[in-house]
Amino acid sequence: MWLKNNSDTFFLIAGPCVVESEEICFEIAAQLVAITNELNIPFIFKASYKKANRTKLDSFTTIGEEKALQILADAKAHFNIPILTDVHETMDCNKVKDIVDIIQIPAFLCRQTELLIAAGNTGKTVNIKKGQFVSAEMMQFAVDKVLSTNNKNILLTERGTMFGYNDLLVDFRNILLMQQTGFPVVFDATHSVQQPNKSDGISGGKPEFIETLAKCAIAAGADGIFLETHPNPSKALSDGTNMLALSEVKGLLEKLVKIKNSL
Repeated sequence: MWLKNNSDTFFLIAGPCVVESEEICFEIAAQLVAITNELNIPFIFKASYKKANRTKLDSFTTIGEEKALQILADAKAHFNIPILTDVHETMDCNKVKDIVDIIQIPAFLCRQTELLIAAGNTGKTVNIKKGQFVSAEMMQFAVDKVLSTNNKNILLTERGTMFGYNDLLVDFRNILLMQQTGFPVVFDATHSVQQPNKSDGISGGKPEFIETLAKCAIAAGADGIFLETHPNPSKALSDGTNMLALSEVKGLLEKLVKIKNSL
């Protein structure tokens, strides 16, 4: 249901930036499952099992790949939900394919031919995040690379365009332009408020704009919403500055449902 363009609803991809612990993942998943069941929103739990693209050498990357993947597998089984995680190298695809339902290509890697093909060859749904440096029209070429593997399970995600050195802007025309590929388009409401390339090597963010941008995305016809959330964003091990507090997720989704129902 969530993989197809559906004018009656939108789907949600949400969870912590990275697997921090079983306790955190299960707390977040439990609340998101309850909220999305109540609001009748198809839900995919997301968490990176490792972060291979951090700016600083000493930034947090993983609690251990095998441990993190096992937590994702346990969450999938316990809550009976689909799982998304991202990959950074071709060999990662085989590591995750038997656990996750969606393999995500990070924005900075959306042009990596071998990675896209490796992800496509798993047969899993491939979510390609549009690079901050790529036009919406150019994402057709990323789609073509996955299609070359005879895999037609594809999602595209808009996450803003680089403006200057440390800010992002969202052009909502990109949702319509990428939908012209024939595949669902997701809007990333949390990374779109990110402020990368800070002098201390840690990205900043303006989460107060998450609601505004998410509302605009639903009004513009986005098929899904992606967001990262945490019980205490200030203590999150990665990307806490642009996360939505877990306590605020239900209120946001209720507003998005109202907008969707009014279209």
